[in-house]
Amino acid sequence: MLRHLDHYVRDSKKILDAWDTYSDEHTDLDGWPYDENAYGLRQSRRDADTAEAFEPLRYGARLLLATAETQLARLPTNLMQTRWVYQLGVLHTAFDRLDELHEQWLLARDALPAGAAPGTPDFDDVLAEHHAESWSYLDDWATHGHALREINTAARKAPSPLAAASAFVPVRPTAARK
Repeated sequence: MLRHLDHYVRDSKKILDAWDTYSDEHTDLDGWPYDENAYGLRQSRRDADTAEAFEPLRYGARLLLATAETQLARLPTNLMQTRWVYQLGVLHTAFDRLDELHEQWLLARDALPAGAAPGTPDFDDVLAEHHAESWSYLDDWATHGHALREINTAARKAPSPLAAASAFVPVRPTAARK
């Protein structure tokens, strides 16, 4: 799951960087798009690409969060970063909201007319709205997801309670028995 997280963080950064480049080139100095329709379509593409990049991570995200919380609770304080608790909270909130939005998407999709399929305006408009609503929470995962990797790395470097300092007492050689 950490590999999925790493891929998502990397891919979402590429998507956001491409978006920032597009936005810079297609807006005036006040941030207003030169062509609102083209800008909106490109923004919708950004949202969809980010959602697609998150899908492999979606099904293991709760496990990653639970594992990180357990690891964080067992870390010695000298290995902890104070921001990790905040970042885990952001990730939890974002994932809860993504779950809610996913359920809403499924209900909206099921309520579409019989002929609404991918590629039709009815379907695509509802899906684009879902992606737009999800984007900021996906961005939270892109922004703070690295904390899960950092916590895991710190936990792996932490001394194991099973390898606690032993009370090793050297055995003195005894006189040979007769």
